[in-house]
Amino acid sequence: MPAEQSFQGYDAATRREIAFLNLAHGLDHFVLLIYPTVVIGLEVIFKRPYGEMIALTSTAFVAFGVFSLPAGWLADRWSRRNMMAAFYLGCGASLIGIALSPNLLTLSVTMFLLGTFAAIYHPVGMAMLIEASQARGLTLAFNGVCGNAGVSLAAGVSGALAYWINWRAAFIAPAFVCIAAGILYLWLTPDDRHHTGTRKSVAAVPLTPQLAVVMFGLFLVIALSAGLTFNVLTIALPKIVDERLSADMPLVIVGSIATGVLVCGALAQLTVGRLVEYFTPHAIFAFVTGMGFLGNLWAAYAGGVSLMVALAIAVAAIYGQVTVQDMIMARYTADAWRGRVYAIRYFMLFISAGAAIGMISLLHDRGGFTMVLGVNAAIALLLFVATIALVAMIASIEGKQNARQPAE
Repeated sequence: MPAEQSFQGYDAATRREIAFLNLAHGLDHFVLLIYPTVVIGLEVIFKRPYGEMIALTSTAFVAFGVFSLPAGWLADRWSRRNMMAAFYLGCGASLIGIALSPNLLTLSVTMFLLGTFAAIYHPVGMAMLIEASQARGLTLAFNGVCGNAGVSLAAGVSGALAYWINWRAAFIAPAFVCIAAGILYLWLTPDDRHHTGTRKSVAAVPLTPQLAVVMFGLFLVIALSAGLTFNVLTIALPKIVDERLSADMPLVIVGSIATGVLVCGALAQLTVGRLVEYFTPHAIFAFVTGMGFLGNLWAAYAGGVSLMVALAIAVAAIYGQVTVQDMIMARYTADAWRGRVYAIRYFMLFISAGAAIGMISLLHDRGGFTMVLGVNAAIALLLFVATIALVAMIASIEGKQNARQPAE
């Protein structure tokens, strides 16, 4: 491994900053996916059907998308470090509020607050990670693995806490982790407000206004379709396992199987982090989105072990594309604007969670998970087509850039 690609290649302050960003990424995905696991048990407690109960989490996911916009703007104009501290402490307080909710209305309000604070990480944390790591593939990949670990552990840990203690414990335990991490983060990291005005305002590869508009438009289509595909898979996965394998399995087993499938995403991201040393990011981008379409299509008609394999492929693809997409965006976006650019991207990506929940609820009632996964495969196809268009555009831009370099 080249020295510049390793974690040891950074100074102590940078290593500490990256470590906190990795932890934040894992917690960000973990806290949002506690409810989709424990909701299986809440159907009995609140005497409401799955479709109605899962719809309650839309408040968190809508806030997760909407509030990424002001989060990115505040980070670029005020302080990225202070916004990350707000992420840790706000998520912790919101989780305690959810655990203490006496009814469905309070549950919805506190989940909205959780989504608001969880929205901070991606536009702010990714801009910080790109700046600290200089967009190094292995560092970005490992950060993606940490996010995937949060997704993977959410089902298993939440299911176990709900099964062995109660559903409220599934929210209280991670709340204390978030609060402790927030206090340590404020203590160990310096204020960065003096650094705001010194960030670079020119991208590594400048684009003409026309090319910038076209590329940004393609990124929006990719973000929306990737967000729908991602959220349908991660939100519905415990229930897919519950229905398609055995409805008689206890919740802790359902959560463990879902966790096993999601671990494939972590393996994919590590693989992609290594592959970018040998292949261009945009070529890998096209390959993994194509595999994602095939995995979703297979899952729509599979059952038993083959269903788990198909879901593993689909999950691996949707996580594998994240690393290369972040690298591509960093190359064409100036550091001074990254918080806002990533905010818009993640707004599209995560606002789709609300649509994904509505899609699951509507389609599941009409055709079960065969219909849900079939529609998800069609969305994955749109993602693949948009990626092919983006790759063709990048190949043309990079070809011209390389042709100009010898003369410079």
